[in-house]
Amino acid sequence: METSSYIALSRLGALRREMSTIANNMANMNTTSYKGERMMFVDHITRSKSGDFIADQRLSFTRDVASYRDTSEGTIEQTGNPLDIAIHGDGYFVVQGPNGAQQYTRNGNFRLDNTGQMVTQNGQPVLTDAGAPIFFAPEDTNIVVNGDGTISTENGQIGKLQVVTFDRPLALQRAGNGLYTTDQAAIPIDRPQLAQHALERSNVEGVLEMTRMIEVSRRYKSTQSFIDKEDERIRKAINELAKVGSN
Repeated sequence: METSSYIALSRLGALRREMSTIANNMANMNTTSYKGERMMFVDHITRSKSGDFIADQRLSFTRDVASYRDTSEGTIEQTGNPLDIAIHGDGYFVVQGPNGAQQYTRNGNFRLDNTGQMVTQNGQPVLTDAGAPIFFAPEDTNIVVNGDGTISTENGQIGKLQVVTFDRPLALQRAGNGLYTTDQAAIPIDRPQLAQHALERSNVEGVLEMTRMIEVSRRYKSTQSFIDKEDERIRKAINELAKVGSN
């Protein structure tokens, strides 16, 4: 196979993975606090005697080296639920994972379980700045969460939500259900900016993702067309050489 065909195949592979990333973003467009993913590419330009192009771009090896998370803040939407809490700016809530290890999330769609404990929708305990779970008594009906994370009811103060950040937030690993894990040391935020009765929506914008999907699809078809033309050119060349050899 000629170099130009290898180059086109490298581009097809990268475009296929980019399309998969876009599809995943669109699937999570309505997921609370979801952060979109983006692909990172490198092009290796090589001299081309023929000056070949794919669509309007000069031929170059394409390699997707990594993906990164867009950590920009999503829209804050009022819900009216006293156990819905959104984070403005940096920060993650701390919850207790299934194995006891701490996990982190920006999804503040909390609830009370049948013991009166504040938990995530999957039942994982939400932790205070002292690392303790949060319990409410049956008579605690008026739950108030201040902007700094202090929780109180008509019966007094319950505790303060633990909100942390990290030196390298992009290095956090997704653990499913809006949770992250990391081996980095968590850095407490003394004065987080929280909003009760609200949730942070996904930062994925449907129109932009659809535009990207259309553009990737167009580039994929152009590259596929280039490969088909190259295949036809090579096939004709082989046939012509076979005719010359038979004379």
